[in-house]
Amino acid sequence: MKWLIIFAALLPLSGIANTVNNNQPGQQGYNPSTQRMQTEMQNQQSRQKYKMQQDQQRQSQDLQQRMQEQRNSATQRLQQSQPGTQPQQPQIQQNNNATTP
Repeated sequence: MKWLIIFAALLPLSGIANTVNNNQPGQQGYNPSTQRMQTEMQNQQSRQKYKMQQDQQRQSQDLQQRMQEQRNSATQRLQQSQPGTQPQQPQIQQNNNATTP
C-alpha cells in the first residue's frame, strides 16, 4: 500500500518532465523563444562555415599566386645566369576562378 502512495505522488512529476523536454509546436511545453534561439544558432553556424570556406579559398589562391611568382622569379634568374641566352618575360597565369568577397 505504501508503494502505491509513492507511485501516485511521483506520477505527476514524470508528466511535467515530459512536457518540459518536449519542444514541438502545437504541444504543451512548446517554447517559441527556445526554437528561435536554436534557429539563430544554426544560422550563425552556417554563416561562420561559409566565411571560413571563403577565407580558406582566398588563402589558397594567395598561396598559389605567391608560388607562381616564385617559380617565375627562379626561372628568370636561371635564364639570366645562362650564358648566351635571351632573357624571357615570365609568364603570367590568369586566375579565372577568383571570387568576389
